[in-house]
Amino acid sequence: MTQIIKDADKNHWVYRMPKGWIPYLQLSRLDRPIGYWLLALPGWIALSFASLSHGLAVTDLKWAALILIGAIAMRGAGCTYNDIVDRDLDAKVERTALRPIPAGTVSVKQSWLWLAAQCIVGLIVLLFLPRLAQIIALCSIPLVAAYPFMKRITWWPQVWLGMTFNWAALVAYAAKTGEISPGAFILYLGLIFWTIGYDTIYACQDIEDDAFVGIKSTARRFGKHVKSGVAMSYLLCFFILFTLSPLSIWGPVIYEGPLYWNGIPERESTLEIFSVLEGLIRDLPAVPFGLHLAYQVYRLNSEKDDLSLKLFKSNFWAAILLVLGFALSGYLLM
Repeated sequence: MTQIIKDADKNHWVYRMPKGWIPYLQLSRLDRPIGYWLLALPGWIALSFASLSHGLAVTDLKWAALILIGAIAMRGAGCTYNDIVDRDLDAKVERTALRPIPAGTVSVKQSWLWLAAQCIVGLIVLLFLPRLAQIIALCSIPLVAAYPFMKRITWWPQVWLGMTFNWAALVAYAAKTGEISPGAFILYLGLIFWTIGYDTIYACQDIEDDAFVGIKSTARRFGKHVKSGVAMSYLLCFFILFTLSPLSIWGPVIYEGPLYWNGIPERESTLEIFSVLEGLIRDLPAVPFGLHLAYQVYRLNSEKDDLSLKLFKSNFWAAILLVLGFALSGYLLM
């Protein structure tokens, strides 16, 4: 009988595949697609964000597709590696005890071979990227390799996860623009705090089991103040994306042509109006994204596992709001 992992959807297509395939698909977490979406969507956010300064282009669709394929492959490889490293811990935690390795449905050797196969897919995607994006993508390998050990040595493994999961933002920005600007790093920093928030919500499901086996997390670190911790993480994300960014990335509007008001040159005041209007357009994503994060904090109850999982998964839509918002802003500014 096929073992369905606790936080997976029992009706997912993975469980309709041939029985021998299912453990490998479970290793890749394909029965829990939110993971690869949260790995790919920072790249899509960066593409739409870059449209504010570089405009929208048909090639954006190419980069978006490559990022999604790469995210599916590398998230699967990362999860397989994580399960190999964590196999003893997973066996002691209720939510993870039915994962393929601790459940005995695949061996460690088979898992390493499956990891290699997924890395090959990631390598093929890498070959289609521009050189700078390739170099940046390869720089993420130490982050991925070290992540499974972070929960053993620090109360803040979610910070490391944020650094790892949002790396696609830097890769996508470089693929689209051919450069890495200060703005790309500010976007990356803001998204790290977003990840700290949503993964703290996710970790609320395992607080008791994690305490029993000695796994550290921000959910345990925040304790009874977990809602405040998530709120602060989201607030810092919002502040960086929509307060620091306009000052550090876009700067003032530069207009070289003559400007007049009732026939009289009014260069300064007109430029000020242009700056305000452009700033408002650029910050279009702020309201829906901010409201979504506020809703998550309002609903959060660390004692309700099902609610924590639901709120965690809802960050797919938080990211989509950013993608659409930045893309709309980029279109209006073209």
